[in-house]
Amino acid sequence: MDLYFSPLACSLASRIALYEAGLAATYIKVKDKTTSDGKDFLTINSRGQVPALRTDDGELLTENVAVLEYITDLAPRAGLAPTSRERVRMRKWLALVNSELHTSVLGPMLSSKTPEAVKTHLRDRAVEVLTWLDLQLAGRTWLLDQYSVADIYAAVVVNWTQALPIDMKAFPNLNAHRARVFARPAAAKGLAEEFAMYRAAA
Repeated sequence: MDLYFSPLACSLASRIALYEAGLAATYIKVKDKTTSDGKDFLTINSRGQVPALRTDDGELLTENVAVLEYITDLAPRAGLAPTSRERVRMRKWLALVNSELHTSVLGPMLSSKTPEAVKTHLRDRAVEVLTWLDLQLAGRTWLLDQYSVADIYAAVVVNWTQALPIDMKAFPNLNAHRARVFARPAAAKGLAEEFAMYRAAA
């Protein structure tokens, strides 16, 4: 498999999931719509977004939620997704992180193209969502009764707040959750590798 990624982007969740699952993949960095081996990434994924996962049979999977679930199904023994009704609950959390945090508020706040006035509004919305999510984690170790790719995705996206004007001291449960995720060997490895790449490119 080939995973197309950008350092510290949401594709970090896919890298961590692959590590957690013990699955082999080639990691191909994308910067400014160009891959590390010099290809035009738009000819690979016409939307130009990561992650994009080239499966062993040649299919290209896009959209983080779909890629994460695909990885869990390749290695069910890794326990990165529950079965039956709990699987639906996991999808709920994946969808919430994707729609309420990643694409609607934190992603746009990180974009240089977003006007400052809009970023102020987005910050207020982010605080609302983070406050609610923090409450849901009160007294819980993971978003579900077990660790899953939903926890990985949430921790990766919440980690972006370090580069944003959001006071995370107000969210102790989210901070503890993020710390638990990144204390896991696979997550720590993925974060360290991509942070080093991010710093080298800065």
